[in-house]
Amino acid sequence: MSKVVASLQEAIRLCGLKDGMSISFHHHLRNGDYVLNMVMDEVSKLGIGELTINASSLFDVHLPLITHIQNRTVTKLCTDYVSAGIGRWISQGILQEPVEFRTHGGRPSDMLLGRTPVDIAFLAVPTSDTMGNCTGKVGKSACGSLGYAFPDAMCAKKVVVITDNLVDYPLQNWSIPETYVDYVVPVEAIGNPAGIVSGTTQITRDPVGLVMADLAAQVIRYSGLLKDGFSFQTGAGGASLAAAKFLKEIMVKEKIQGSFGLGGITGYLVEMLQAGCFQTLLDVQCFDLKAVESLRTNPRHQEISSIHYASPTAKSAVVDNLDVVILGATEIDVDFNVNVHTDSSGYLMGGSGGHSDTAAGAKLAMVIAPIVRARMPIVTDHVMCVSTPGRDIDVLVTEKGIAINPAQKQLKQRLSDAGLPVMDIAQLKQMAEKVTGIPRKVPRGDRVVANVIYRDGSLLDRVYNIP
Repeated sequence: MSKVVASLQEAIRLCGLKDGMSISFHHHLRNGDYVLNMVMDEVSKLGIGELTINASSLFDVHLPLITHIQNRTVTKLCTDYVSAGIGRWISQGILQEPVEFRTHGGRPSDMLLGRTPVDIAFLAVPTSDTMGNCTGKVGKSACGSLGYAFPDAMCAKKVVVITDNLVDYPLQNWSIPETYVDYVVPVEAIGNPAGIVSGTTQITRDPVGLVMADLAAQVIRYSGLLKDGFSFQTGAGGASLAAAKFLKEIMVKEKIQGSFGLGGITGYLVEMLQAGCFQTLLDVQCFDLKAVESLRTNPRHQEISSIHYASPTAKSAVVDNLDVVILGATEIDVDFNVNVHTDSSGYLMGGSGGHSDTAAGAKLAMVIAPIVRARMPIVTDHVMCVSTPGRDIDVLVTEKGIAINPAQKQLKQRLSDAGLPVMDIAQLKQMAEKVTGIPRKVPRGDRVVANVIYRDGSLLDRVYNIP
């Protein structure tokens, strides 16, 4: 037996794709992905239109999607993140109906609840056998964890696996089993490895970034949470990695062993695992080659689905056991609401991803950001888009000082007693505005181009077009 078919077009025909259906993609190949464009070219040739694309994230490599929107092959997008290139088109009103932005936990939750049904899932996988058992851990396009592809495989009516490394049945140590898969399509290449993962992720050398990173590590140290069993997530940005470096030094010196590191895993978290800072890593996506290698070879480095990672309707999710998360922001307001969807001009250039999931679950949600970015103050009266509500953000760390959410009185006392530079968030705003001046209000149109859907399915905010 074999589920292998000769071409992608044959698989599309066998799945019965028709006008108005919904198809899905995952983003583990990131800016190296070939599969979404490959599929949409074949769909366009077949003359099928009015489709909804549900993609866990969209990158600039997917800019050919704009042509498919213009010719109405695609009329709706659901996603957790868009790159600046695609975001600019959306902000100019290319779609007739608003994009639906979800979180990395909200997307699988809504799939499982049937709120966002998927007719066909197209899964880019680095290795598959002839029956569809597949993994991202090995192959020339290895990307590591396939955590965001699990709900697509579980929920779609039809599942097509697309691979550039077809192996004999049965594949050992698969991630997604054949029980979810209808067809397997071998192709020459599913992606460009240079865009899938970077060779290394770099700790910042910027003095401002290093000051923020050191302050962030000290906030964690004196928060009362840094003890045996500690759990932690941070991103792949330079300042976040530097904070992890400073945190590692504290944990090694004080012989603290945490329970787990979480999220998109970098080589630096792998080094913390190897140094004994954590008992395990829980990996929903790999950010670099060192993380891919670790997931492949170290049994203490475990792959998890996005459901397990952050779904608010799962019986339990890892984010709910998270002690500390370090997050970014394009802007934060005096009520601690955070925007990661738009830039300072109001154009879409991001998305929540796991931002609001981890902020809601963690005991300490910390934003690291400089007080001025691109000649704009980071703190504002009202963010242009609420990506994560202020009730879930505990601390803002800047190079000039630390602001604590007024609801966290005990934390404020702890950090003040430790001699850290604690101040009111309004003070940080005033300091920034002395440098930049008070920015002019960004004009916006009267047409909604995106709805920001919170992790529980409620509407959190709307994004309007740029006139």
